[in-house]
Amino acid sequence: MAGYEFITYGVTGSTATLVLNRPDRLNAFTVPMLGEVRAALDKAAADENVRALVITGAGRGFCAGQDLSERKRDPGTPPADLGQSLEARYNPIVRAIRRMGKPVICAVNGVAAGAGVGISLACDIVLAARSAKFVLSFSRLGLVPDSGASWSLVRLVGRARAQGLALLGETLDAETAENWGLIWKCVDDATLMDQAMALADGFCTKPPIGIALLKQALNESDVNGLDAQLDLERDLQRQAGNTKDYQEAVNAFMEKRDPNYTGH
Repeated sequence: MAGYEFITYGVTGSTATLVLNRPDRLNAFTVPMLGEVRAALDKAAADENVRALVITGAGRGFCAGQDLSERKRDPGTPPADLGQSLEARYNPIVRAIRRMGKPVICAVNGVAAGAGVGISLACDIVLAARSAKFVLSFSRLGLVPDSGASWSLVRLVGRARAQGLALLGETLDAETAENWGLIWKCVDDATLMDQAMALADGFCTKPPIGIALLKQALNESDVNGLDAQLDLERDLQRQAGNTKDYQEAVNAFMEKRDPNYTGH
């Protein structure tokens, strides 16, 4: 689509699709590419017609993380401030995905390495092609997992497996990733995008306000104790119960028909 050089972004029906599009570099991130990803995420979040977002990669890989050719420097020049890079570029992308009031589906079509792992795990549902691989390559470079990976891994697979993946930098295949609970599902390569789009289409028929509140409840449970979470559930349920979509759901159930949710 016009306006982007390193990604493609489009909307079909109520589903937006963001494709990382540097296939010759396994969709490795550069500064301009990260800016385009952030802009597309903001666009999807602001578009009232978009009810779900699918993120995937072009070619044979999902994302190889940071393009290290950007990190090459001449002897005697100061190193790049990687902390500033995270703060200005990567962290806003992770936060935008997590805070988006719409379901975000990641379709991992090949290798996900480095920041590609962290950004995929920031999504609400992760599907991976059977040939896909997950590699936390940070330890090989003398770096720490970033893009939220150090946070997500422990919560998804437990400390022992998280530490093994991070410290050893070994490759994890998609089937094992599913069995460990790292991702939602491993699917055949040929059906990956069909299944991702079917999930997105399904979300487009659900009440959008309720989905946004549900995401908020799950996200805040990561830091809340039980009492705080019970209070949050009370407050969010009050909001959800006051929507026209909830009343439409009740009426449709009683009238034995399909509901028509409008987001009000």
